[in-house]
Amino acid sequence: MKYLVVSDNHGDRDILVQLVNRYKDEVDEMFHCGDSELEASDHLWDYFTVVVKGNCDYGPGFPDTAVKNTGQDIIFMTHGHLSNVRFGLNQLSLQAEEAGATIALFGHTHEIGCEMRQNCLFLNPGSIRLPRGPIQIQSYALIESTADNFEVQYYDRNFEAVSKLHFKFNK
Repeated sequence: MKYLVVSDNHGDRDILVQLVNRYKDEVDEMFHCGDSELEASDHLWDYFTVVVKGNCDYGPGFPDTAVKNTGQDIIFMTHGHLSNVRFGLNQLSLQAEEAGATIALFGHTHEIGCEMRQNCLFLNPGSIRLPRGPIQIQSYALIESTADNFEVQYYDRNFEAVSKLHFKFNK
């Protein structure tokens, strides 16, 4: 399975349209980790498997958390502000464990993050619009999930792979 993960576009609808046009026939699922600042009724969301509510998404219609079973993986998703991700992954880890997740997706910090904990991949795609932290790249991520491993590649806003941001983990 191949998943596209994006977050924190903060009103920049055009980049989401570009991602959909580029990847709609290349990935199995698309996930948005919140702070789109778009209406839940926007037809653009028809291309996304799950979209969660961020702290800057004020309208109704997005869930705070979601669990998606893709047949290959169980994905727990949240924006992260309600899981206190600025202070570590402990609360998110407990939520993912409770959901039986093999992947936990989140945003909020605008910082790229990718690690395995207790047989679960934790991934923050960073921000496609306003990056923070030591890696100042407007980014999104692609996850390729097989029976044996996860392969993660981060991309910049120009759809270029960031060579130093490539990870492979055994399941």
